[in-house]
Amino acid sequence: MWLIITAVAALAVTAIYITTTRKYRLGMLSMVLWALTACIFVDHALGWLLEGGEFFDIGAESLILSIVMLIPIFAVWGLVLIRDKFTSAKAEVRTTAQED
Repeated sequence: MWLIITAVAALAVTAIYITTTRKYRLGMLSMVLWALTACIFVDHALGWLLEGGEFFDIGAESLILSIVMLIPIFAVWGLVLIRDKFTSAKAEVRTTAQED
């Protein structure tokens, strides 16, 4: 289930990235989500091939795990956006001070 949820999140962010402006660093978020999806796919494929278990594990634990894996990614992305906002504000202050 966590493979499905991360893939859906990656698809959604990629679709938003393609259709909107490049203002919010959605390209970075999309890349990180696709990397997570690829890592989970490799984990599932190797577990299925070597151990013979289920490829898709559907249950409450898998749902919680997928949410717990996505929260830090979105948190770091939010921090990057906040940092970008403050650095751009500092640059505006510097240019305004130099013009005066």
